[in-house]
Amino acid sequence: MTLSPTTARIEGHKNSAPTEPTVVQVTAHLLGGSIDIRGLSLDDRLTSPVVIHLSRGGIAFVFRYGAVVFCNADPEEKSTLLASLALRARERLETPETEETSLKVQPEADESGAALSGVISLRDASQERLQIVAHVLAKSIVLAHYEARISSVFDQVEPLAERLMRTGRTPDDTRTLLQKIGYLLLTQQRVVGRVEVDEKPDVLWDHPELERLHARLEDEYELRERSRAIDRKLDLLQDQLATLADLVQEKRSTRLEWLVIALIVIEVALSAYEAFRQFVTG
Repeated sequence: MTLSPTTARIEGHKNSAPTEPTVVQVTAHLLGGSIDIRGLSLDDRLTSPVVIHLSRGGIAFVFRYGAVVFCNADPEEKSTLLASLALRARERLETPETEETSLKVQPEADESGAALSGVISLRDASQERLQIVAHVLAKSIVLAHYEARISSVFDQVEPLAERLMRTGRTPDDTRTLLQKIGYLLLTQQRVVGRVEVDEKPDVLWDHPELERLHARLEDEYELRERSRAIDRKLDLLQDQLATLADLVQEKRSTRLEWLVIALIVIEVALSAYEAFRQFVTG
């Protein structure tokens, strides 16, 4: 896909920023499991996020793990870009998830303090500061997505555990259990491998003075705590599902053993009957 020059100016000016209003509206969208960012940037290194300057003063940050963050974007331009990026999304969500916040630009703002009433204070709306905010918000929306998905798996596993407790019976569908285990392993790989919640954004290498801002936002959105909680839930679910799968497999093995024993008994009985018949007729 090639974006129209009237729609976006890609990575053209590293230090440019949208016009600094009193309040900058920031919206994060999760489009799918990942976004193919090839061709969005003039940089062959495929660095994430890709920075897109919109023609009406807004700016967008496109992350390869499926998130897009808009800062002060015109609604029409945002809709156009979202439609284009949706075509690049893998495992596209039927309904993209959204998270919003506001940035208040104040030259004397304390960037290390907590946000008041959900509004984040910045000293200016430079691209570097907006990119820090975009990184945190993008990770937050991905974590929220997987938190909801993992909770739904818990809801599916709970009736199986209750059935086992009440009746001592295990589910018969091993394939479904293995599919759930596969989903959990894939989720863990994506959160750790793609999103890299614990990793700092590359922009901090060139702008270490923004470390305090990043640390404050990371703490405010509880990224590390939420990531750890997801890891613990994934480990617990994997153990539970693996235990159920083992019980089902053991149950099937026991059935197979009894079937083999039954066949042996039948064969012995037939042989005995044949020997008895020959004895009687002989």
